[in-house]
Amino acid sequence: MNEIKVVGIVGAGAMGSGIAQVAALAGHIVILVDPFKDALNKAKEQIHRTLRKQVEKGAYDQQKSDSISANISFTDDINHLKDCGLIIEAIIEDLGVKQKLFSDLEKIVSDNCILGTNTSSLSIVSIASACRKPERVIGIHFFNPAQIMPLVEIIPGLTTNENTAIITKNLIDTWGKKTVLAKDTPGFIVNRIARPYYGEAIRIYEEGEHSFATIDWAMKTIGGFKMGPFELMDFIGNDINYKVTETIFEQLFYDPRYKPSITQKRLYEAKRFGKKSGRGYYDYAEGAINPQPVNDYYIANQKIFTRIIVMLVNEAAEALFLKIATKEDIDLAMTKGVNYPKGLLQWADELGIGYVLNVLEKLHFDYGDDRYRPSILLRKMHNQSKFFYPE
Repeated sequence: MNEIKVVGIVGAGAMGSGIAQVAALAGHIVILVDPFKDALNKAKEQIHRTLRKQVEKGAYDQQKSDSISANISFTDDINHLKDCGLIIEAIIEDLGVKQKLFSDLEKIVSDNCILGTNTSSLSIVSIASACRKPERVIGIHFFNPAQIMPLVEIIPGLTTNENTAIITKNLIDTWGKKTVLAKDTPGFIVNRIARPYYGEAIRIYEEGEHSFATIDWAMKTIGGFKMGPFELMDFIGNDINYKVTETIFEQLFYDPRYKPSITQKRLYEAKRFGKKSGRGYYDYAEGAINPQPVNDYYIANQKIFTRIIVMLVNEAAEALFLKIATKEDIDLAMTKGVNYPKGLLQWADELGIGYVLNVLEKLHFDYGDDRYRPSILLRKMHNQSKFFYPE
């Protein structure tokens, strides 16, 4: 079980084909499975296109590119996965569909095969409950594009065997990825903590004082974020982002911190998914004129950046308080998974925990909305004059 030579990937979409490239680059024999031949053909073309670009850029020589390509086979027959030591599914985010797949896989593979799910928001233990050996099931959450983004969240479920978690983490580390361990809770680390980056930005926009272009400009200019929240939602896809928000909200028993917005729901209903559909918060049609930001540094800092950053810090502190991950893994996840300019707990120390707490308490008082309730950990640390990273 310690030496995994053959890796199976189920789902030939962008994520599945990206994971296949990562495993093949690490020297594994990779079998990419999808029941739709069109999807397999598109994946094959995309992988070859990506490898050609790497050769053109000088990242790989032709021999290495050919070796990676030769390591990947494509099939619509799930039975070809029988000799795999690890299988990672990257299919639709539907619990019933994933459970059926894992149940079917158990009839094919050996008892030692690890079954990994790339789910971004579903419960690992729920997926594993369909299996005869749930201890072999684990979350292995890559970020898109998998061949570029360095972070992978490793999520053992309640029934996952400790040895399965150790083997999986060590293996993905050898693939050149930065791995973090997360508790099996809705959204894991990144998708849970990042909710306010989108949700609070939309809330500010809905209040009517600031445009989404101004909010994006504020977060990039004051906060140093590479993409503003509305740009990022359009890049991810408003369909995906809205559904993740909705799922986390439901799974956390309708906690107001994670409440979806009507604005994004309407974009979802209108199929304005962002770049991939040609329109989202911005219009991506050729020659389209988009709104320009109001470049007011005071407003950007006091009314936009500060409000969003304290909400993000609050989520990171709550994740630490609930032992979803260590402080080091929380900060690593946010910098490597969504390219935040610095770790949020490090940011809290720099801003001052007392300052963050005061802003949250004022928002909580002004709005009377529990979405702004401060984490008990922030209160405790402020009262004890503690830092997340004491010198």
